[in-house]
Amino acid sequence: MAIKEFKYRGKSLEELQQLSDEDFAKLVPSRQRRSLLRGDETKNLFLARLRKKGDNVKTHCRDVVIRPFMVGKTIKVYKGKEFVPLLIQEEMIGHVLGEFVMTRKRVGHSSPGVGSTKSSSSVSVK
Repeated sequence: MAIKEFKYRGKSLEELQQLSDEDFAKLVPSRQRRSLLRGDETKNLFLARLRKKGDNVKTHCRDVVIRPFMVGKTIKVYKGKEFVPLLIQEEMIGHVLGEFVMTRKRVGHSSPGVGSTKSSSSVSVK
């Protein structure tokens, strides 16, 4: 069985890496396109640092659009308390960093406390 080659909007990863930022912006959805074309000084500094340093770059910018040159790199994204390492894969192109680093924990309720239900008065409180 042949492994399916990755394509984003009909273009392979090699073709995407050859594109300029303006040409890549034409392929992504409108929200990401606006973000790419407007630019931001903070995001541009982060991208320059990522191109220079390569791996393990820390960032608070969760709204950076993932571009083809980032594939295979590890970026540490801030999630409110700590930096979480995120390995960029081909399927993440066109998405935003914050989509892959969750900021909220799952609520795990324990046994009921006093006053939570009518029958909770019979439950022992420890």
